[in-house]
Amino acid sequence: MANTAPLFTTYSRTPLRFERGEGVWLFDEKGARYLDFAAGIAVNSLGHAHPHLVAALTGQAQKLWHLSNLYEIPGQERLAERLVAATFADSVFFTNSGAEALECAIKTARRHFYVNGQPERVRIITMEGAFHGRTLATIAAGGQAKYLEGFGPKAVGFDQVPFGDIEALTAALDDTAAAVLIEPVQGEGGIRPLDPDVLRQIRALCDDHGVLLILDEVQSGIGRTGRLFAHEWAGITPDLMAIAKGIGGGFPLGACLATDAAADGMTPGTHGTTFGGNPLAMAVGNAVLDVVLADGFLDQVQTTGNALSQGLLSLKERYPGLIADIRGTGLMLGIRCVGNNGEMVQAFRNESLLTVPAGDNVVRLLPPLTVTAEEARDALRRMEAALEMIAPMAKTN
Repeated sequence: MANTAPLFTTYSRTPLRFERGEGVWLFDEKGARYLDFAAGIAVNSLGHAHPHLVAALTGQAQKLWHLSNLYEIPGQERLAERLVAATFADSVFFTNSGAEALECAIKTARRHFYVNGQPERVRIITMEGAFHGRTLATIAAGGQAKYLEGFGPKAVGFDQVPFGDIEALTAALDDTAAAVLIEPVQGEGGIRPLDPDVLRQIRALCDDHGVLLILDEVQSGIGRTGRLFAHEWAGITPDLMAIAKGIGGGFPLGACLATDAAADGMTPGTHGTTFGGNPLAMAVGNAVLDVVLADGFLDQVQTTGNALSQGLLSLKERYPGLIADIRGTGLMLGIRCVGNNGEMVQAFRNESLLTVPAGDNVVRLLPPLTVTAEEARDALRRMEAALEMIAPMAKTN
């Protein structure tokens, strides 16, 4: 039967229509209130309608919306300077999304070897279970069959090794390898963090083999794990990094961060974007950093995340027939389910708590970084009520 809807049928949407948001709360058309522990899939880093972000966006909207990169944009320079000061990077390229940021990182890595007389070095090594976006290049980077199916030949130059397998990664690093691309914490893959020691080994491997290390911190960055970026827990730095989601606080914004050495091939004309780095996005990105970089903010993320994690571990002890494992750190947490994760997401929704399914049968908890301890306790109470409802069904099944 032909599709009669005006939208592509590429989403299985939940039949909820939200009218407005305030902090960690969403309100539907009937005024019902939901505790939002999805945050637009880790996008609404400061919650809904944060006054500082609203002021920054509306203030800029009254001045300039779009210029294009034909001209200097002061907001870009300020945001880039702040990201450079807070990270390993020497320079930044702004995009509209995480997939675009990763495309930029991939192109930058390949171009680096091209201008240094090694054009054969184009392969990007990634890890199984990864998710790097929905473009033809990024689905090839992720390598998952369900995202590749039906879109023709897989883009060449991308190979996967088992998650965290150092021996397999070492074997894959031949003279055609340009970069290793990994998520410090796999988000879509099921809140699977790489062990800090493994991250340190990967950094050393890249150095030993002369390849670049690209980190995908689209989901794990901008304070999500309690540090500005998740790789900081391992005490390493990459050569290139893609960020998005939280940096825009809900406004479309991504960025590729690079060292000068890695970006030496990105000269005028080699890459570009129409909307990337527009004044509206820059105003919001700078406003997000105003909050996230303020004294004590990331400490509070860690404190609230630890309390939430402890509460989840307590639920695991009391409901072993429903919860197999608790994963993650900060406010990037996952519940690996014994039964179907979709059923748990629905059970939580029945208690007006919004969460996100992920791979490996995991339910993701990605609340705004501004969530309070009381709101975290409220979420735990709702989870317990949901688990009480489905526990009898789990026993009979």
